[in-house]
Amino acid sequence: MGIPSEMRDFWANRREASLIPSPIEERKISNARHCTQEGLRAGFKAASIACVASAVPTLIAVRVFPWAKANLNYTAQALIISAASIAAYFITADKTILECARRNSQFEEALRRQN
Repeated sequence: MGIPSEMRDFWANRREASLIPSPIEERKISNARHCTQEGLRAGFKAASIACVASAVPTLIAVRVFPWAKANLNYTAQALIISAASIAAYFITADKTILECARRNSQFEEALRRQN
């Protein structure tokens, strides 16, 4: 059966309204949002570069080499290019977010030591 959606929403909103985040929690949320945005930008740049870096040799190979001309149709070419782009995006975004989080935790540790 479960809880009706109106009742579930009422209790969820009531619980959120009663909690007031501390300034430290607000700063952590802001830092997390900043890290995510930074990772998004870095991942997009890396994916763009990887797209060009994989598209040029793939398209040249299909026109020059007989094996590639015979075996790599449009779908295969698109998969090669998109796989490189997707991998570059996720690897770069993950590394950037982790590096930003590490930097934030070191900054918070330094603030704790000062006080």
